[in-house]
Amino acid sequence: MKIPDRRIELFTGTGSEHRFSGPATGDERTMLVAMLAAQRATLELKCAGLRPELALRSVSPSSLSLLGLVRHLADVERRWFRAVLAGHDVELRFSSTDVPEGDFDGAASDPEVGAAAWAAWHAEVAFAEAFVAEASHLDIEGRDPWRGTVSLRWVLLHMIEEYARHNGHADLIRERIDGAVGV
Repeated sequence: MKIPDRRIELFTGTGSEHRFSGPATGDERTMLVAMLAAQRATLELKCAGLRPELALRSVSPSSLSLLGLVRHLADVERRWFRAVLAGHDVELRFSSTDVPEGDFDGAASDPEVGAAAWAAWHAEVAFAEAFVAEASHLDIEGRDPWRGTVSLRWVLLHMIEEYARHNGHADLIRERIDGAVGV
Protein backbone atom coordinates (compact mmCIF):
# COMPACT_ATOMS: atom_id res chain seq x y z
CA MET A 1 0.00 0.00 0.00
CA LYS A 2 1.37 3.41 -0.94
CA ILE A 3 0.72 6.21 1.50
CA PRO A 4 -0.46 9.30 -0.39
CA ASP A 5 1.75 12.38 -0.43
CA ARG A 6 0.54 15.03 1.96
CA ARG A 7 1.17 18.68 2.55
CA ILE A 8 2.49 17.83 5.97
CA GLU A 9 5.35 15.37 6.11
CA LEU A 10 7.83 14.71 8.93
CA PHE A 11 8.92 17.91 10.63
CA THR A 12 12.62 18.21 9.89
CA GLY A 13 15.43 19.40 12.08
CA THR A 14 18.18 18.09 14.30
CA GLY A 15 17.04 14.82 15.84
CA SER A 16 13.91 14.49 13.72
CA GLU A 17 15.06 11.33 12.00
CA HIS A 18 15.52 9.56 15.36
CA ARG A 19 12.25 10.55 17.06
CA PHE A 20 10.25 7.53 16.05
CA SER A 21 13.06 5.02 15.61
CA GLY A 22 12.22 3.21 18.85
CA PRO A 23 10.99 -0.36 18.85
CA ALA A 24 7.65 -1.35 17.35
CA THR A 25 7.76 -4.70 19.14
CA GLY A 26 9.17 -5.83 22.43
CA ASP A 27 8.47 -5.54 26.10
CA GLU A 28 6.01 -3.03 27.46
CA ARG A 29 8.44 -0.84 29.41
CA THR A 30 10.79 -0.43 26.47
CA MET A 31 7.98 0.55 24.14
CA LEU A 32 6.32 2.97 26.59
CA VAL A 33 9.62 4.68 27.38
CA ALA A 34 10.51 4.95 23.67
CA MET A 35 7.12 6.42 22.76
CA LEU A 36 7.31 8.97 25.57
CA ALA A 37 10.86 9.88 24.50
CA ALA A 38 9.58 10.44 20.94
CA GLN A 39 6.84 12.74 22.20
CA ARG A 40 9.31 14.72 24.33
CA ALA A 41 11.67 15.02 21.34
CA THR A 42 8.77 16.26 19.22
CA LEU A 43 8.09 19.09 21.67
CA GLU A 44 11.76 20.12 21.55
CA LEU A 45 11.78 19.95 17.78
CA LYS A 46 8.64 22.08 17.46
CA CYS A 47 10.35 24.76 19.57
CA ALA A 48 13.76 24.55 17.86
CA GLY A 49 15.20 27.74 16.43
CA LEU A 50 12.75 30.02 18.21
CA ARG A 51 13.48 32.24 21.20
CA PRO A 52 11.21 35.26 21.76
CA GLU A 53 8.69 33.72 19.35
CA LEU A 54 8.18 30.87 21.84
CA ALA A 55 5.99 33.22 23.87
CA LEU A 56 3.70 34.16 20.97
CA ARG A 57 0.10 33.24 21.78
CA SER A 58 -1.90 30.95 19.54
CA VAL A 59 -5.06 33.03 19.09
CA SER A 60 -6.83 35.54 21.27
CA PRO A 61 -8.06 35.14 23.98
CA SER A 62 -6.02 31.97 24.56
CA SER A 63 -2.79 32.16 26.57
CA LEU A 64 -1.49 29.04 24.80
CA SER A 65 2.09 29.36 23.51
CA LEU A 66 5.01 27.04 22.85
CA LEU A 67 6.81 28.39 25.92
CA GLY A 68 3.63 27.91 27.94
CA LEU A 69 3.56 24.29 26.79
CA VAL A 70 7.16 23.79 27.93
CA ARG A 71 6.33 25.28 31.33
CA HIS A 72 3.11 23.28 31.58
CA LEU A 73 4.80 20.00 30.67
CA ALA A 74 7.61 20.67 33.18
CA ASP A 75 4.90 20.94 35.84
CA VAL A 76 3.13 17.81 34.56
CA GLU A 77 6.38 15.81 34.65
CA ARG A 78 7.09 17.13 38.16
CA ARG A 79 3.62 16.30 39.42
CA TRP A 80 3.37 12.72 38.19
CA PHE A 81 6.92 11.46 38.61
CA ARG A 82 8.37 13.51 41.45
CA ALA A 83 5.30 14.22 43.61
CA VAL A 84 2.89 11.34 42.95
CA LEU A 85 5.15 8.37 42.20
CA ALA A 86 8.31 9.32 44.13
CA GLY A 87 6.29 10.87 46.96
CA HIS A 88 8.36 14.05 47.19
CA ASP A 89 6.72 17.00 48.90
CA VAL A 90 7.24 19.57 46.13
CA GLU A 91 5.26 22.42 44.65
CA LEU A 92 4.78 22.86 40.94
CA ARG A 93 7.28 25.26 39.39
CA PHE A 94 4.94 27.47 37.38
CA SER A 95 1.35 26.88 38.53
CA SER A 96 -0.21 27.03 41.96
CA THR A 97 -3.57 27.12 43.66
CA ASP A 98 -3.32 30.91 43.68
CA VAL A 99 -2.13 31.11 40.05
CA PRO A 100 -3.54 28.02 38.32
CA GLU A 101 -2.66 29.28 34.82
CA GLY A 102 0.83 30.45 35.79
CA ASP A 103 2.44 28.00 33.39
CA PHE A 104 0.78 29.68 30.41
CA ASP A 105 0.19 33.20 31.72
CA GLY A 106 3.80 33.56 32.88
CA ALA A 107 5.28 32.58 29.51
CA ALA A 108 6.99 35.80 28.44
CA SER A 109 9.46 36.56 25.65
CA ASP A 110 12.14 37.44 28.24
CA PRO A 111 15.20 35.23 27.56
CA GLU A 112 15.54 34.45 31.28
CA VAL A 113 11.96 33.18 31.42
CA GLY A 114 12.63 30.93 28.45
CA ALA A 115 15.92 29.63 29.85
CA ALA A 116 14.30 28.91 33.22
CA ALA A 117 11.47 27.02 31.53
CA TRP A 118 13.83 24.84 29.52
CA ALA A 119 16.05 24.20 32.55
CA ALA A 120 13.01 23.16 34.59
CA TRP A 121 11.69 20.93 31.82
CA HIS A 122 15.08 19.24 31.31
CA ALA A 123 15.46 18.70 35.07
CA GLU A 124 12.01 17.15 35.39
CA VAL A 125 12.48 14.92 32.34
CA ALA A 126 15.85 13.76 33.71
CA PHE A 127 14.25 12.95 37.08
CA ALA A 128 11.42 11.06 35.36
CA GLU A 129 13.80 9.09 33.14
CA ALA A 130 15.94 8.09 36.12
CA PHE A 131 12.86 7.18 38.17
CA VAL A 132 11.50 4.95 35.41
CA ALA A 133 14.89 3.32 34.79
CA GLU A 134 15.28 2.50 38.48
CA ALA A 135 11.70 1.30 39.02
CA SER A 136 11.55 -2.43 39.66
CA HIS A 137 8.32 -2.84 37.66
CA LEU A 138 5.48 -0.89 36.07
CA ASP A 139 3.03 -1.69 38.86
CA ILE A 140 4.63 0.53 41.48
CA GLU A 141 2.02 2.94 42.78
CA GLY A 142 1.57 6.46 43.99
CA ARG A 143 -1.38 8.35 45.33
CA ASP A 144 -2.87 11.32 43.51
CA PRO A 145 -5.68 13.52 44.87
CA TRP A 146 -7.36 13.61 41.43
CA ARG A 147 -7.01 9.98 40.25
CA GLY A 148 -6.47 8.12 43.50
CA THR A 149 -3.98 5.27 43.30
CA VAL A 150 -2.05 5.23 40.01
CA SER A 151 0.63 2.92 38.69
CA LEU A 152 3.81 3.81 36.87
CA ARG A 153 2.25 2.11 33.83
CA TRP A 154 -0.75 4.46 33.97
CA VAL A 155 1.49 7.52 34.40
CA LEU A 156 3.58 6.57 31.36
CA LEU A 157 0.44 6.11 29.27
CA HIS A 158 -0.99 9.38 30.55
CA MET A 159 2.25 11.23 29.79
CA ILE A 160 2.27 9.92 26.22
CA GLU A 161 -1.32 11.14 25.83
CA GLU A 162 -0.52 14.50 27.45
CA TYR A 163 2.46 15.14 25.16
CA ALA A 164 0.64 13.91 22.05
CA ARG A 165 -2.29 16.26 22.70
CA HIS A 166 -0.04 19.23 23.38
CA ASN A 167 2.24 18.42 20.46
CA GLY A 168 -0.86 18.82 18.30
CA HIS A 169 -1.23 22.30 19.76
CA ALA A 170 2.48 22.89 19.12
CA ASP A 171 2.01 21.90 15.45
CA LEU A 172 -0.56 24.64 14.95
CA ILE A 173 1.30 27.28 16.96
CA ARG A 174 4.56 26.64 15.10
CA GLU A 175 2.82 26.85 11.73
CA ARG A 176 1.29 30.17 12.78
CA ILE A 177 4.69 31.53 13.85
CA ASP A 178 6.76 30.74 10.77
CA GLY A 179 4.82 28.39 8.50
CA ALA A 180 6.81 25.31 9.52
CA VAL A 181 4.61 22.24 9.22
CA GLY A 182 4.99 18.53 9.83
CA VAL A 183 4.55 15.88 12.46
